[in-house]
Amino acid sequence: EVRLLESGGGSVQPGGSLTLSCAASAFAFTYNPMTWVRQAPGKGLEWVASIDPTGAVKTYADLVKDRFTISRDNDKDTLYLQLNSLKTDDTAMYYCTRGYYSRQTRPVSQGTQVTVSP
Repeated sequence: EVRLLESGGGSVQPGGSLTLSCAASAFAFTYNPMTWVRQAPGKGLEWVASIDPTGAVKTYADLVKDRFTISRDNDKDTLYLQLNSLKTDDTAMYYCTRGYYSRQTRPVSQGTQVTVSP
């Protein structure tokens, strides 16, 4: 059973920063691409960023490109998302998921809430 535990969310003002973490267990993290997705209140699931198993290839949604950075530490089985220059539209529950994003992607973890407000 895949186990993913997100942390690091919080409430910040526009322009602020946060670092999200995702601790993975019960699967071979090192050999899996990983993805961050988010879901804002009343909206559908939105892809944020993905990273290949080595950490060398990273892709971002246009809305977060140049503001967010995805990374991973395969020695610690942990995925990260650095959020900079946060905007109110970034308010959402953030989830990490195993694999690359597809229409079938569904979070299996509790997520971590990010709230951006003046």
